Amino acid sequence: MSKPNIILLGAGGHAHSCIDVIEQQGQYHIAGLVGMLHEMHDKHLGYPVIATDDDLPELFKQYKYALVTVGQIKSPEIRIQLFQRLSGLGFTMPIVISPRAYVSRHAVVGNGTIVMHGAVINAGARVGANCIINTNALVEHDATVGNHCHISTGSIVNGGTIIQQKTFIGSNAMISNNIEVGENNIVRGGGVVVRPLPSTQRL
Repeated sequence: MSKPNIILLGAGGHAHSCIDVIEQQGQYHIAGLVGMLHEMHDKHLGYPVIATDDDLPELFKQYKYALVTVGQIKSPEIRIQLFQRLSGLGFTMPIVISPRAYVSRHAVVGNGTIVMHGAVINAGARVGANCIINTNALVEHDATVGNHCHISTGSIVNGGTIIQQKTFIGSNAMISNNIEVGENNIVRGGGVVVRPLPSTQRL
């Protein structure tokens, strides 16, 4: 039985990591990437840029699955806009989990989220939609990660912690147990959070 086709929105470096995870997961065939006009016909790990954002209504006639593969560091807004546009057009955005990751059967992961190689999402954890749980990141038991967050490489979200939506947790950062991090935050790489952070803070 043939695999369903999926298109990827974003043709930068993060897309390369997503391609590798999708290939390893083995559930979808990558039909191509959606990028900027000047990127048309470029190839990324062998997959061509086949369209731009303006072509999405036409693409939906042919492809039903899509994933946002734009990265997220300074702002989640581009990923949010793309996610909302795909949702509005009727695309299905699957949960993509690397076979080298561990996601507890007692955890919940939202649509359009990708869980990269070596990541762990433990029992009772809840991860929202359109998130990046990046390579070797840990979301511990009973933690909550809101929609449109990026839990970056090697970072640790400890048990019972709440990460509100639109937040970026940098590489090798550590959020202590039972801490709430307000929405739209950026925690720098290597940062340590041991007390609650209100919304739109920078650490």
